[in-house]
Amino acid sequence: MFNTAIRILKNTFEAEDIMQESFLTAFSKLSTFKNKSRYGDENVPFGSWLKRIVINKSLTQLKKIRRFEEWNDQINPNLEIIEDEIETDYQNIKAEKVLDAIKKLKDNYSIVLTLSLIEGFDNEEIASILKTNNQQVRTTLSRAKAKLRTMLDLETEEGILMTED
Repeated sequence: MFNTAIRILKNTFEAEDIMQESFLTAFSKLSTFKNKSRYGDENVPFGSWLKRIVINKSLTQLKKIRRFEEWNDQINPNLEIIEDEIETDYQNIKAEKVLDAIKKLKDNYSIVLTLSLIEGFDNEEIASILKTNNQQVRTTLSRAKAKLRTMLDLETEEGILMTED
């Protein structure tokens, strides 16, 4: 849960506060916990319910701290995708490098990638969490993945150039 909060907030102290708030909320609302999802009859584990509380509180805190930008289709002109002729072998990139690259992305890209790739939510669940539509999530996720690939390609290319000197 802490890792989820820190990936969204990018601040250890804020993540610790959110964890405390989330646990307080969960225990005070424990009587409202239903072992069913809103989509069907399947069982929802307590951990999933708690993670959803952590995610919601983290996003709310992020909005307060950074005046969280509205989810839109605008691409920052400084983040244009550059086509490279170098083909990167992504299997040799360490997870730590990928996580560091995700942290450097715009907040909306970082959050969507975290919820999708790390937390394992599908597009419909992400749309529900972010209070947006499925199409917006798909578009943002696609652009975030493309930007992440570009960043990893550039880092790999720089690493290759540094070793050649």
